[in-house]
Formats: sequence, structure tokens, C-alpha cells
Amino acid sequence: MALDPSQIAAAMLKAAKHSLASDWPKARAYTEQEFKRLAQSLADIGTLVAAGTVNEQQARALVQIHKNTTLTVMLTIEGLGIIAVENAINAALAAVTTAVNKAVGLTVL
Repeated sequence: MALDPSQIAAAMLKAAKHSLASDWPKARAYTEQEFKRLAQSLADIGTLVAAGTVNEQQARALVQIHKNTTLTVMLTIEGLGIIAVENAINAALAAVTTAVNKAVGLTVL
């Protein structure tokens, strides 16, 4: 089952918006772009797993790399602290964990 990056991004953005609450307006532009990239990366990782190109350990490592990239970009938003950013990313990934893991067929999130 292939992942739909637009659906994954939408679910992640909804969770991040809720997590960031009053900080959402200043984070919105960066967050929308980064979560679209992250959603596409998750879909690409799913494709690699399905093709047998990467195993579960490698897939988890790739997810962590992309999560860290998103964290780094979001930390450039003035006024957002590391805890707020980490909470938003964690909420976003939690919102799609079941769908991603099911589609990939492994526990990568």
C-alpha cells in the first residue's frame, strides 16, 4: 500500500497546528513546506522498503534523518523554542504513525 504524501502532510499539519497553538501563525509557512517534504520522504522510504532496497533498521535511520532536518529548519523560526518544535514534530508524526507503519509494513515510526 503506497502512502499518499498529501494525506500524510495534511494529518501532520493538523496535529502540529494544534500543538503549536498560538505560535502557529509565525510557524505556518515553514511548517507547511517542511511537513510536505517530510511526508514525501516518508512515502519515498515506504517505496524503498517495498522494493527491498532498505531494511527496517535503515528505514528507521532515514526517518530519523528527515525528522532531524525538519527540526533544524523549524528551529530557525524566531520565537519558537526547541521544546515547542519537538512537541509539534512528535505530535505530527504520532498523527500518522499507524498509517505509515501499516503502509510500509514495518515499524519505522
